[in-house]
Amino acid sequence: MKKITYFKLPLCPFCVAANRWVSEVLKENPQYEHIQLEVIDESRNRKLADQYDYYFVPCFYVGDEKLHEGAASKEIVERVFKAAYEGEN
Repeated sequence: MKKITYFKLPLCPFCVAANRWVSEVLKENPQYEHIQLEVIDESRNRKLADQYDYYFVPCFYVGDEKLHEGAASKEIVERVFKAAYEGEN
């Protein structure tokens, strides 16, 4: 498994939707509960966020690879978790 790094902003409507998708995907796929998920509020941790190459939130990295940036769907969030689950450390 690989770690997921998820960048978001609290008032971003796309991030609010992505949070909902993350919760649903985790609830529907108990095998994903052991995946390390680091959620970074870029407004509170700008220094860390600046170390990554992205412009839009929500943004998902699996390991060091950016898998998605911008408005997400449940299918996109599922793809992120599947990639992390199947990834080698």
